Amino acid sequence: MLREVRRTIQRPGFRPVTLTIVTTLLDPKKYPAAELFTLRMRRWDVETDIRQLKTTMGMEVLKCETVQGVQKELWMFLMIYNLVRAVMVSAAKRQKVAVDRISFASALHWMQCAGEGDSLPRLAVVPHRPNRMEPRVLKRRPKEYDRMSRPRKKMREELRGVIGAQSSG
Repeated sequence: MLREVRRTIQRPGFRPVTLTIVTTLLDPKKYPAAELFTLRMRRWDVETDIRQLKTTMGMEVLKCETVQGVQKELWMFLMIYNLVRAVMVSAAKRQKVAVDRISFASALHWMQCAGEGDSLPRLAVVPHRPNRMEPRVLKRRPKEYDRMSRPRKKMREELRGVIGAQSSG
């Protein structure tokens, strides 16, 4: 059983957009349509939080090679993420703004540079951007070099062979 809810969202300066949500949350009293759409519109916040974990914290490529190592690495990133969020909550209270307006990168940078006993400075506040939507595209073109597909040692040997063949010919 599925429940389908449809609404037309109107934003000033934009054409109306019809959104359809299909969900297993069947009870309309327990899960009102308005709340479902509010959650859907908060998707940008979730994607931003994931981007903060991956990009800002340098987690795009994990370093460990074993399952246990990757698990430890993920736990450490999550622990650091929670510490950064705690700093953001503290800054938001002091600066009297919502916590989602405090810059994650600014909080992380302060944590990396702060010395023992340093007091929390005013952190950067990001502009309020309600209902922000961004296209899913890559901003930068990929580098023109091939990806490493074999062990570095083997690639070096192949490169030496090619260079040796060119210099002898």
